[in-house]
Amino acid sequence: MKNFTLPIRFGIAASGSLIGYFLLLSLFDFHTNIFFSLFNGVITGFAIYEAIRFRRIEEGSNFNYAKGFSTGIVTGFTATIIFTVFFTLYATEINPEFLANLSKAWFKNFDFEAIVFFTIAIMGFATTLVLTLTFMQLFKSSSNAIKK
Repeated sequence: MKNFTLPIRFGIAASGSLIGYFLLLSLFDFHTNIFFSLFNGVITGFAIYEAIRFRRIEEGSNFNYAKGFSTGIVTGFTATIIFTVFFTLYATEINPEFLANLSKAWFKNFDFEAIVFFTIAIMGFATTLVLTLTFMQLFKSSSNAIKK
């Protein structure tokens, strides 16, 4: 369990940031504009990057690609799951008109409630995978020998 403490902490922090950003957008009624959700990738990416960076510092010379990759995946998946649960509660319990407003702004019909929640989760998982693979290119150890 010790191996998952760091990424879970960063995932919880990322999900708190995602929720805070969403609620900030809702204060100004911008939460129905899907283009603002692009910043979610920045928030998630920062959390994944920092989690991998801290894991590398923590592990020192024992750090390897698998440890960094699993750290990034657990961080992003934790953030995605928590945010998806919040988004589902928000759209069904806190502001039931939200999906209707989103539907009027971007779609022709309203029979897409489950698809929206599924899409939020899949987007988060895909973003996590791509960002983790990208950041691991920065943090992996080079196996190239230095020739003099």
